[in-house]
Amino acid sequence: MGNGRSSLLFEKAKALIPGGVNSPVRAWKAVGGTPLFIREGQGSKIYDVDGREYIDFISSWGPMILGHSHPAVVRAIEAACKRGTSFGAPTEGEIELAELIVKALPSVETVRLVNSGTEATMSAVRLARAFTKRNKIVKFDGCYHGHGDSLLAAAGSGVATFGISGAPGVPEAVTALTLSLPYNDIDAATRLIGREAGSIAAVIVEPVAGNMGVVPPEPGFLGTLRELTSAQGIILIFDEVITGFRLAWGGYQNVIGMSPDLTCLGKIVGGGLPIGAFGGRKDIMAMLAPEGPVYQAGTLSGNPIATAAGAATLKILGEGSSYEILEERSRLLCMEIETALSSAGIPVCCNRLGSMFTFFFTAERVRNYAGAREADTLRYARYFHALAAEGIAMAPSQFEAAFLSLSHDENDLARTVEAVKKAIPSIF
Repeated sequence: MGNGRSSLLFEKAKALIPGGVNSPVRAWKAVGGTPLFIREGQGSKIYDVDGREYIDFISSWGPMILGHSHPAVVRAIEAACKRGTSFGAPTEGEIELAELIVKALPSVETVRLVNSGTEATMSAVRLARAFTKRNKIVKFDGCYHGHGDSLLAAAGSGVATFGISGAPGVPEAVTALTLSLPYNDIDAATRLIGREAGSIAAVIVEPVAGNMGVVPPEPGFLGTLRELTSAQGIILIFDEVITGFRLAWGGYQNVIGMSPDLTCLGKIVGGGLPIGAFGGRKDIMAMLAPEGPVYQAGTLSGNPIATAAGAATLKILGEGSSYEILEERSRLLCMEIETALSSAGIPVCCNRLGSMFTFFFTAERVRNYAGAREADTLRYARYFHALAAEGIAMAPSQFEAAFLSLSHDENDLARTVEAVKKAIPSIF
């Protein structure tokens, strides 16, 4: 894979861009080979620069829940562009998107728009520290909350993919303030929070982990975190950058009926354009400048094109039975793929929640980062390339999620299952 113009472009890119990519996982180092350079996307398909078609399960790492180039989103973007691309001043579109978010998430009383998920989590942590007047942060192994200094310890996503230990470039004084625990380990969380409660500003967690591959929370895990943090005056932050509007209208917190103190969003709320957001309790959010003393700013925050694309996407998701459709199609796809692989004698564990899923090449159920790291990454690489040869685009790393969109139809699912069956001899 990666022959033709992609190879030529990658060599040119490496002379101009570190590693030839602007986000590390795109380099395909975990699976080998030359990354595909993409020319365009339509619906459930992407097309590389040589014109080859792929059924896309990367979905730009989650935000393309309607599929690529959805007509309503394109129309919204075109209309916004004609009015102007950036003003550095308030626009009505910011209010519209904020209203949609606040309406969808009962825990979010007010919201601040930013430019990325990293900005959202970084700002939420700063706000929690200011509100509590404490400095330590608790996170969970394998959860990735962007590349802010405080949150790179024991991180997932590209950090897991490349096996990066520690956080080069981040002062030890900063990393010492971040405490990391095993995901889904209620006892470890109870012990640590009990011991360090007076110094902990916030606990930040992906309510459904998506950056070590998909790992759902076990019964009682999130509820215990809510009880522990509430009892100790600690801010509970849900990082729903991936899961926000992906698993349900609003966030996964709506599915389980839980209210974190702060929520971080991204991906889908920008409709495929760069955006992030964080919001929550009004008394905490009131500390943000210009209302309060905690400074956070961004020239392009609330960009009119991104807010238009995001609002158009959320309006469509709020109508009809989008999430029921995604759930049923995802369930059938994963069931058939898992059956095909298991029947062939390939050790595999499918973790799925709604329209996000990961096939781990291990016989054991994956419930945390340690379990994810037991998966056979070489077998995953063979799986990845065999499917790509059949025109199926999956994430180029074992430690990432795959995503279904509303544009994936029954034919796409059938083609994908057949591609997996054809790939089986190459996966052994």
